Amino acid sequence: MIEIGFGPQVVGDLTTGGSREWLLTDGCGGYAMGTVSGLRTRRYHALLVVAGHTPAARHAGLVALDPTVTLASGAQVRLGTHEWASGAVDPRGYELLERFDLIEGVPRWRWRIGDTVLEREIAMTHGRPGVAVIHRLLAGGGPGGAVKLSLDALCTWRDAHGERYADGPPPRVIPTADGATVEQAYRLAGPGWTPTGQWWRDAHHREEAERGLHPQEDLWHAGRFGGSLESPGDTLEVLAWAGDLDDRPAPAATVVDRARERHRVVVAAARPADAVDATLALAADAFVVRTSAGPDVVAGYPWFGAWSRDTMTSYEGLFLCTGRADEGRELLRAYAATLSEGMLANTADTGSVEYNTCDATLWFLHAVDRHVTLTGDTDLAAELLPALRGVVDAHLAGTRYGIRVDPADGLVTQGAAGEALTWMDARIYGVPVTPRLGKPVEVNALWVNGLAGVTELARRTGQDAGAAPAALTRALDSFRLRYPAPTGWLYDVLDGPGGNDLALRPNQLLAWSLPHAPLDPDPAVLGSIGAALMTPLGPRSLAPGSAGYEPRHHGGPAQRDAAYHQGTVWPWLIGPYASAVKRVGTEIHVLFGGIESHLREFGLASVSETADGLAPHVATGCPFQAWSVAEALRARRF
Repeated sequence: MIEIGFGPQVVGDLTTGGSREWLLTDGCGGYAMGTVSGLRTRRYHALLVVAGHTPAARHAGLVALDPTVTLASGAQVRLGTHEWASGAVDPRGYELLERFDLIEGVPRWRWRIGDTVLEREIAMTHGRPGVAVIHRLLAGGGPGGAVKLSLDALCTWRDAHGERYADGPPPRVIPTADGATVEQAYRLAGPGWTPTGQWWRDAHHREEAERGLHPQEDLWHAGRFGGSLESPGDTLEVLAWAGDLDDRPAPAATVVDRARERHRVVVAAARPADAVDATLALAADAFVVRTSAGPDVVAGYPWFGAWSRDTMTSYEGLFLCTGRADEGRELLRAYAATLSEGMLANTADTGSVEYNTCDATLWFLHAVDRHVTLTGDTDLAAELLPALRGVVDAHLAGTRYGIRVDPADGLVTQGAAGEALTWMDARIYGVPVTPRLGKPVEVNALWVNGLAGVTELARRTGQDAGAAPAALTRALDSFRLRYPAPTGWLYDVLDGPGGNDLALRPNQLLAWSLPHAPLDPDPAVLGSIGAALMTPLGPRSLAPGSAGYEPRHHGGPAQRDAAYHQGTVWPWLIGPYASAVKRVGTEIHVLFGGIESHLREFGLASVSETADGLAPHVATGCPFQAWSVAEALRARRF
């Protein structure tokens, strides 16, 4: 994997070090997350965040373990870092950080206090919610006297999207033989536990302030662990875990070793072509989780859960490029069971199953087709083909939200008042920013691609393709006739309330990039699209100079949503762009230089959800996004 490490000029600066985030996941939807400087900049930053009945129903538990070193001289040095509502940063342990490294997916910090060097490593258990934290003395102690170390446990138990304050009851902490349980939800274990019990008020999260959300919370100082580090190599280990509180995980050192070994296995299974490929393969692993219903995909960390559009768009990169076809098969079968009226369930994150997209189902057809094409799994094709024919029939007959095939031209039209059914689904106070009523270009590219895929799957299995072949011929002819616009690019939407939409957007890339794309790419057209939309991190969602173009994706929720699909860069779109230009014989690896640099800049060893449309294209949104990683991984390979 690529080397990721920073010295004191990055980790010792809260602007730069506080904007580079690390992530560990437990394979269940929970995680640990923070910054390389140790500063918590988000409400989501914690050492133990536990997934609930869905991956999005997460609770924050252990927030921090703040080290304090007592030297042989008796001097005490606090190594934690916190920012407070007053603007103060106290303690300022980041100033003593010597370096941060991400080694085989495990984060490592080193503090230097004169001739004393202390190291911290963190890893999560896999398949259950738990975290291991190791502190190791690298230099100091010995003849000069032992180094004493204490770790202040800052705790909460709250929805990961919210806060907890001192005006309510404190978390209930019950001592155990070697630590404590908190709210009967998670357990802490380590040496020398001393209960305390005190609110630390007004912790400040600068990223939440930047996003226009409430930036403060109160933290409960539940107690501290402690011990002596006599000589270099001595360690102090702490565990925290949820679930069965009597089922203690392996020792912390074992958890760390197993995490590294597992990461090596994950990377090897992907058969990476180079270090970037290996890094993206391990990044992909974070998004594949196993729930009680089987494998699923977290769309992005730290705040997204499972969304079928993101899952199916990401499917080839996350599963087929990483040697996880067996898990993918299980996932496709489970998602097929959610089909209703020809539509795939979009999400259950909101508490109930929602069917509110016009494209997720068509991405599902694509995912099944790619699975069978790349694995030869005709048994799955035969099993799912009746359901796929049902999708075609339902679209021909018409289904929810006005989603139907227009008998006049065989193209899919969609839309209902107050709904945004394409991937450009941002709303402000419930009103869609880009409703795109009518016949969106990417939806009909996916429709043509899906019909061709169903036809091919039927051929492979010797089954009846149903209505797909005839619908394919009609839709393909209409697509080729109707979407090319006088400007040289494609209409973004046909037959909308205001007529045909000429906005220059990246959605049209699917018309050339999909395996059964309706159009052959024209180098001149792709060149004009690239000139207007491409940035180092991928295409903008709207060309500069267009009506409604927003160059910055910053500010409060309404301001960010107004820009979300109106010029903001979406790295996942580099996949369709690369696939399209490759079809005209263009070398594509030069396209990924910005993405490769980005692996060290924001969500470490991963790819962000979005970025500003205007240079320097500062990353925004989720630092770790499934389809951004998946499409970079897929497109670099194929």
